[in-house]
Amino acid sequence: MRILENLKPHAPKVVRYAIGITFFLIGLDQLLKPSLWASYFPQALPFSIQVAQAVLLNGLFDMFIGALLLAGLLTRIASAFATIHLVGVIFILGYNDISIRDIGLALAALSIFFHGSDNWCLDSRLRRA
Repeated sequence: MRILENLKPHAPKVVRYAIGITFFLIGLDQLLKPSLWASYFPQALPFSIQVAQAVLLNGLFDMFIGALLLAGLLTRIASAFATIHLVGVIFILGYNDISIRDIGLALAALSIFFHGSDNWCLDSRLRRA
């Protein structure tokens, strides 16, 4: 049990990396295969934006948020945007098998927001410098 206690401080890092990797890979997948993601977007979008454009913009946004979380840069802000984005996705998709997964991701992103920077974040290192 002592080993598990020694691992406890690493939990926030694992959650931050997991959400960062998930966001980055989902964003990359949207850029590489936008037609597969188009069905998840509402067909009527504001500002005369096309669904294909929305998928690409969303992919860039997801990759950016993922990169910030992986680096631990602007951690609280990035996790807040991740949480808000996932809540929006859940709202748009409604209750289904995908939104169940997104609820877990949103709660994990919220836990990053609550915790803030961990000692492996660039945020923490920049504050010390």
